[in-house]
Amino acid sequence: MRVLHVSYSWLPAPPGGTEIYVDRLMRDLDGLGVESVVAAPAATGGGDTIDGRRVYRFQASGEDSTIESLYGGDAAAAAKFAAVLDEVAPDVLHQHAFSPACSSALIQMARARGIATVFTYHTPTASCVRGTLMQWGTRQCDGLMEPKACTKCVLQRHGVPKTLARLAGVVPAVIAAGAARRGLSGGVWTSLRMRRLVESYQRDVRRLLMNADRIVVLTDWVGELLRRNGVSSDRLVACAHGVPAAPPLPPRTSGGRTRLVHLGRLDPVKGTALLLMAMRNAPDAAVDLDVFGVVQDAAATGEFNRLAQLAAGDARIRLLPAIPHADVEATLARYDAVVVPSQWMETGPLVVLEAFAAGVPVIGSNLGGIADKVLHGHNGLLVSPWDAEQAWSDVLRHAGDRRVLLRQFARGVATPRSSAAVAADMAGLYRTLRAHGAEATAPAAESIR
Repeated sequence: MRVLHVSYSWLPAPPGGTEIYVDRLMRDLDGLGVESVVAAPAATGGGDTIDGRRVYRFQASGEDSTIESLYGGDAAAAAKFAAVLDEVAPDVLHQHAFSPACSSALIQMARARGIATVFTYHTPTASCVRGTLMQWGTRQCDGLMEPKACTKCVLQRHGVPKTLARLAGVVPAVIAAGAARRGLSGGVWTSLRMRRLVESYQRDVRRLLMNADRIVVLTDWVGELLRRNGVSSDRLVACAHGVPAAPPLPPRTSGGRTRLVHLGRLDPVKGTALLLMAMRNAPDAAVDLDVFGVVQDAAATGEFNRLAQLAAGDARIRLLPAIPHADVEATLARYDAVVVPSQWMETGPLVVLEAFAAGVPVIGSNLGGIADKVLHGHNGLLVSPWDAEQAWSDVLRHAGDRRVLLRQFARGVATPRSSAAVAADMAGLYRTLRAHGAEATAPAAESIR
């Protein structure tokens, strides 16, 4: 059986959590009689072999200089992907990404060819036009895709004052349509058109949810969100993250200062800047913090420069290169706690499970998948997501003063689920879908709300 996995990007680009998940899944599937091939959008098309695995790159249009380009699918990328799909001829298409280049068109093309389809909801961008599922950027959203409310929220994210954003959310359709026909964009015209752009984005989300034979949810809150938007429970497959079995790890030393570690891609939603601001607000906290950052693109380079300014002059903070995948658990095992101050709704995140695999407690934001996995006061601490001045500064002081408490939390850490178990579940799903063919059971697009 052959499965074509679609990811946001692929090596040699620095990987994020989705790419790490897909790589591990494919490696574990190798031992279960499932041949895995990967495809990802790129600036140029073509194919190569990396670590013995065939990788296809389908060319995205690259037209990402305007706000309008963020909404709706990239038809040029879809056309390039069609050639990949025909060459690979998979039994199953497993789409792990949703973006202009990785739109609903990919799954639609697969279904038209009689190929079974699976979509995994990895990040909030799979349904949230703002990309974070944080309403106004300050509180957890219920996730209901409703154009009027979502338009206001996304405009505020793009710098439109909240009062004006509320007005733009109710712009009559005739005015928005007139701006679109005239090709008007930028500034006030983009604001007037935003509701139509949001509707376009949400139509593409609904097409994807309609056409995927099965949708994999990694944590409970994602299943609740999708049902809230009209996806039937019988098309959802709950399959939590897993991590490879960790080798025996050396015991941590008991002396010295509290050692904290934070790792992941450098993006504002990961909360790294908030963590560094909390360190600045707690100059008396007896902790040392190492930040291992993944720089994926130019935006991440800019974020690194901002973080370097925040860390300047604080000898307790070190900004370090990303940890190689094979060394993550062994590296984390040297610390007293892993800090995960995310500012969006995580579906995992994998770093929490990697911390637990290393026997290390987690100090994380009380949001999404972090809150699903961290039991406050048992295997870690949950903190208000946004309060750098008080909540996060206080928890840093607490970690420095009560290192013995972190040791106690470490004893509450349970061995997480294995990535091999995830692969076994996915292999079973693929075989079931292949046995029945690409199912024509999805409802019409209009019925998904």
